[in-house]
Amino acid sequence: MDNAKLSALKKTAANIRLGILEGVHAASSGHPGGSLSIADIITYLYFSEMNVNPADSRWADRDRLVLSKGHTAPALYAALAEKGFFPREALATLRQADSFLQGHPDMKGTPGVDMSTGSLGLGVSAACGMALAAKIDGKDYRTYAIIGDGESEEGQVWEAAMFAAHYKLDNLCFILDLNGLQIDGKVTDVMNPTPHDKKFEAFGFNVITADAHDFESLEAAFAAARACKGKPSVIIANSVKGKGVSFMEGQVGWHGSAPNDEQYAAAVAEIKAVL
Repeated sequence: MDNAKLSALKKTAANIRLGILEGVHAASSGHPGGSLSIADIITYLYFSEMNVNPADSRWADRDRLVLSKGHTAPALYAALAEKGFFPREALATLRQADSFLQGHPDMKGTPGVDMSTGSLGLGVSAACGMALAAKIDGKDYRTYAIIGDGESEEGQVWEAAMFAAHYKLDNLCFILDLNGLQIDGKVTDVMNPTPHDKKFEAFGFNVITADAHDFESLEAAFAAARACKGKPSVIIANSVKGKGVSFMEGQVGWHGSAPNDEQYAAAVAEIKAVL
């Protein structure tokens, strides 16, 4: 990756993090921790990997993203706004009754959202259906699904994995956000789903490991997923919950808590310092 592209991605990721914080602060609710942990992943997807068209959000041949961990919608919204699907000013309306930016993604109301999600485990099944539809229709678009590591405790995730391998969905890529924390604490303490790599291998996946906060690592991982034929891929992305805001990093309390005015100002200043 050349320096210009790397610099552009880092700047975009910082702007997306600012958008995440703006939304949850304005709403006084939301999920900043997991949204921040996928900020770099979602930046790479929308600004390097995926073929999408903000002028035509329902373009039939677009690549699809299913945010299966739907509570991290602030990250998706910030990326869509940054990409030009809707004005950035809308981010401040997050979770308001008359807003098209609700607490979980709504494909009917929000430009650029490919699937309504929220109940954990369901999104990956929808992604499998999209990938199979592309195969049946002879289309070459790809489908991506972001899964939480806490979400991977859901049985439906593994049913979907079995389906994806059975139908050889090599146009499908799961991204597992492995930040180690969920609402009730450490994932391994709540209901240990590890080892993810061995499990996905056993289900017939091409397993790739990446650093969720290193764009060169993400570039190599997505290239490896695209190159794999005959089986679906999963990128196990090692991440830090709350990444980019020092006092949120690795803190389970920021799973579903919004910053107050003082915390918001400190977080914004910290992110802007790296722009």
